[in-house]
Amino acid sequence: MKLFDQLVKTVEHFDFDKIANERKGVLEVLVAYIQSKVDAHQEVNLNFICTHNSRRSQFSQIWAQTAADYYGIEANCFSGGVEVTAFNERAVDSIKRAGFQVSAKGQENPVYYVLYAEDASPMNCLSKLFDDPINNAKEFAAVMTCSHADENCPFIPGTEKRIPVRYDDPKEFDDTLQEADKYDERSMQIANELFYVFSKIVGAK
Repeated sequence: MKLFDQLVKTVEHFDFDKIANERKGVLEVLVAYIQSKVDAHQEVNLNFICTHNSRRSQFSQIWAQTAADYYGIEANCFSGGVEVTAFNERAVDSIKRAGFQVSAKGQENPVYYVLYAEDASPMNCLSKLFDDPINNAKEFAAVMTCSHADENCPFIPGTEKRIPVRYDDPKEFDDTLQEADKYDERSMQIANELFYVFSKIVGAK
């Protein structure tokens, strides 16, 4: 599997040493969960959850699936929220700048088909509830990417483990001169951390 050229350039700039030790401690819980499933020869199912499933959880699903496939770890990465909105266009533009190829279908809550390589299956990305049928795993880790969802979703059916991995919301920079830079900054933080997570799995290529 060969990533698109622009995406290769993005990945080459990842630097795991820039992840603070405190943050690596947070990520270690996710590493341990994935490793336990790999060791038991069980499916790895990750559902990244944020309130609106519009920015951080979408970034997380896309980068996690890309990282898993990049390191040769079989994993199913999903995302969802507690309210349905849309995959924010600013976040979509950010993943395009990173090197993903994206096409869309629909208007109000479009389905975005996100591709990282010619020979890969596209990820179908849209805003949806965490228990939407498209997230068809019965047993999964709920990875909470925002504080609001983490604090206001006390029970998520089907969850084997709940793992808070919170990120700041780039939404606060909407319609400012910093908008694109801040969306890219958040996307790259999530990407760097999730590539770090999958690089730590014993059995990764």
